[in-house]
Amino acid sequence: MLQKLNNFDQLCLTFKWNIPEFYNIASDTVDQDNYQSRIALINYLQEGKIEKWTFLDIKKSANKLANVFDYFNLEANARVGIILGQCPETAIAHMACFKSGKISIPLFNLFGTDALHYRLLNSRASLVICDNIGLNKIMDIRNRLPDLKKIICIESNDVKSNIFNFKKLLEKASDSYTTKKTKASDPALIIYTSGTTGGPKGALLPHRSLLGHIPGVEIPHEFLSSSEPVTDLFWTPADWAWIGGLFDVLLPAWHFGIPVVSYRSQKFDPEFTFDLISKLEIKNTFLPPTALKMMKSFNPSKTVKNLKLRTIGSGGEALGEDLLEWGKKILGVGINEFYGQTECNLTVSNCGAIMPTKQGSIGKPVPGHEVRIVNYNGDLIKEPGLDGEIIVKSDTPVSFLKYWENDAATNEKVKNGWLHTGDFAYKDEEGYFYFKGRKDDIINTSGYRVGPSEVEDAILSHPEVSMVAVIGVPDKLRGQIIKAIIVTGDQKNVLTQNDKLKQSIQNHVKLRLAVHEYPRLIEFVCELPLTTTGKIIRKALRENN
Repeated sequence: MLQKLNNFDQLCLTFKWNIPEFYNIASDTVDQDNYQSRIALINYLQEGKIEKWTFLDIKKSANKLANVFDYFNLEANARVGIILGQCPETAIAHMACFKSGKISIPLFNLFGTDALHYRLLNSRASLVICDNIGLNKIMDIRNRLPDLKKIICIESNDVKSNIFNFKKLLEKASDSYTTKKTKASDPALIIYTSGTTGGPKGALLPHRSLLGHIPGVEIPHEFLSSSEPVTDLFWTPADWAWIGGLFDVLLPAWHFGIPVVSYRSQKFDPEFTFDLISKLEIKNTFLPPTALKMMKSFNPSKTVKNLKLRTIGSGGEALGEDLLEWGKKILGVGINEFYGQTECNLTVSNCGAIMPTKQGSIGKPVPGHEVRIVNYNGDLIKEPGLDGEIIVKSDTPVSFLKYWENDAATNEKVKNGWLHTGDFAYKDEEGYFYFKGRKDDIINTSGYRVGPSEVEDAILSHPEVSMVAVIGVPDKLRGQIIKAIIVTGDQKNVLTQNDKLKQSIQNHVKLRLAVHEYPRLIEFVCELPLTTTGKIIRKALRENN
């Protein structure tokens, strides 16, 4: 927990990690004695009904499932695939894994069979917990998963071929369980990267990773408190299968004894999002950039009543001035941008409460993290304005242990005690970081190095643009030229967008950026390729151009 200081630099100077030798995520959340009577989860059902789960409810159910794991004779560090959306069973499954010393694998419930097969085979998962949709997918690939022994379904009542019903299993199990005494460095989860570059890799995270996340959650959410009465309430549309949903919201909130709203959604709905935030009086939310852009397209200017938001955090893609101003006007609070990766999350952030925010900046290094920018030779860049790769000191507790059974990739990621992100940025004279893009996304045009983010920000501020991706395409004269692939607000005319609109967008960018940064090529499309976490897959766009 951070000291509530009004000076960010002083906060960084006084901060010290206090990571115990023994630590377990479940012990630090649902097992906390003073949390037991508090509401842990507000489960919003499809028909609008609400279920409330106390920390004691979650703890007892997790104890029961941990006993089931022991009854199934799962080995120590056995991998358990969890193919579920935001629902109580997902949280219970993770806690049961933590309690019993198993390694949970959050898996997106909209994954297809190929994606599930790759991850379950690679991790050698011995058990899967899923719903009926997931069960059908697993049955299609089960004969190609030699390590998968048992399946628990939260919906199916059939008990056959080692397929068991979640509720019936828990009914027969004891709600008493002694949480295993794990070291802080013991593995807790495998979270597979979304694979914007190359295939997915399993980032193995230790139990201490939750403690490592706490400063990076407190900074964008402008400090949190474990004391009663609890006034904060968290929700995110980001699925709990991803680090943004699990470690940016659910687990840190429970570390503080703060309730979380869950909702099983198959698709992001901006209108529903406004209603949910208003109806349940959500106080804190992580809204990915794609979600914010969709909300802005749905409601560009009309004030929304009854919003009680206190903090909004966002990260993954640059937001841009226009979107940030919209957030202040419509959502009523500033949006604190942050930066992180699955392998080393929430290491740079803004905190509007104690530091000035700067247009286009992802903030400063979060207390407890040493973050640098280096050139292609690995030399430290000290001069303001010069871009290079972001690297993070890997001894931070938020850092992953390794890639699961992939030493070559681990050694490429972590060199000489520094984690190489593959992301490019620059710093200004006050130490603020400005994200430019992935190493492969940087565009070299006429001798200039251009990051796609700043061009996308400029294009997004055009009133006719809803979403955009910027890439570099080969050019004999300039090496590369900038191409913008644009989704407009008027989808009816997407195939007949005219040269006049292209010219308008190009002139708009020229006025906001340098002349060499405007898109010489523009293509209008109905949608952009996105990862399951909502990030633009520029690699796919480059391959098709």
